[in-house]
Amino acid sequence: MTAYVIAESPHLDTPEVRRYRELAQGSIAQYGGRYVVRGALPEALEGDWPAANRMVIIEFPSLEQAKSWYTSPEYAQARATRPGISGRRMLFVEGTTGLPG
Repeated sequence: MTAYVIAESPHLDTPEVRRYRELAQGSIAQYGGRYVVRGALPEALEGDWPAANRMVIIEFPSLEQAKSWYTSPEYAQARATRPGISGRRMLFVEGTTGLPG
């Protein structure tokens, strides 16, 4: 079943964050993932969304594949480039199949 990684983080454009994006993108593809949304500023119809934060949604073939990516040495290398960046939230969720419309 398809799974999604949903991330929220402050929008920063530093050399460290650019390097993180480059390494993360390569690791995501290596583990069968693809960006569905990347760096978007959502329009909040209900509740609040911090104007300084951006959203990323990544699709993986399965939750197991998403978790394999997250714990991989390749993604660990990407995470190591941004040790001082806080305020990030990352969620993992399975998609749905065959639900009535």
